[in-house]
Amino acid sequence: MVALRSHAEQSTRRRVKAIDTPLVWRIGIWIDRALVRSVGRIEITGEFPPELRGRPVLVAANHIGMFDPFVLIAACAKAGFPPRFMLTAGLLDAPVLGAFLRKSGHLRVDRGKANVAEAFNRATEALGEARIPLLVYPEGRVSREPGLWPERGKTGVARMALAGDVPVVTISQWGAHEAVYWGSEVVSGWKDVKPLLFSFFRAMRDRPVFRVHFGPRVDLSGLTLDKPGDAMRAHTRIMQAITADLIPLRADEPDTPKFHDPTRPCDSKSPWRP
Repeated sequence: MVALRSHAEQSTRRRVKAIDTPLVWRIGIWIDRALVRSVGRIEITGEFPPELRGRPVLVAANHIGMFDPFVLIAACAKAGFPPRFMLTAGLLDAPVLGAFLRKSGHLRVDRGKANVAEAFNRATEALGEARIPLLVYPEGRVSREPGLWPERGKTGVARMALAGDVPVVTISQWGAHEAVYWGSEVVSGWKDVKPLLFSFFRAMRDRPVFRVHFGPRVDLSGLTLDKPGDAMRAHTRIMQAITADLIPLRADEPDTPKFHDPTRPCDSKSPWRP
């Protein structure tokens, strides 16, 4: 099947009913889409599998910049499904922001307050009870690979999919890294904020294109959590699917990004680089 590129403002995909999404999150998505439109333009290819709507689904995406969560939220909303995230307790318990995130329906992952096995079991149980797509980043951080190809990542997403028999679909994206610099891990003053604002206002002037591709369901057949090595095999299939769909999105930038972010560390290697 060949996916045709859609017009940035055109939507032919079936939308979920408003009642499926909390009002506070609908408002948040509206604000998010306005923010993304003020910076650049989204181009969407592919589609979310219709048969998976209304079911627990893990939506695995590559992580290319600090602005890409906003782009993904806007793209998913245009595709007809307002997504949720699996967030750490620290975010959900934060003043003001935590209340907004909790009321929006995002799922809690209690890392650091329980052992790894218990945290994994809680996350898998919460995922099984959800009736919504959950956006996840298998890499766990913005890629620090020089070419901005996906990093090796971790098997957590694959393990949850196998443990809960939850389908996995992928999103590949390119362009959001041009909206905001990577910045610094710790913001201690104006000198750390200045590059972020500079890059954001430059993006508003240059209006980069945010390319988002919705891939099909990843084939995890024949894999189980109990069989040694299957979690890594599932993870490999997920990451290879993301990378395969990323290649055409950056066809004119096969090696390194044309956009240079002087603040992003480049100290990692990608095993998925084509």
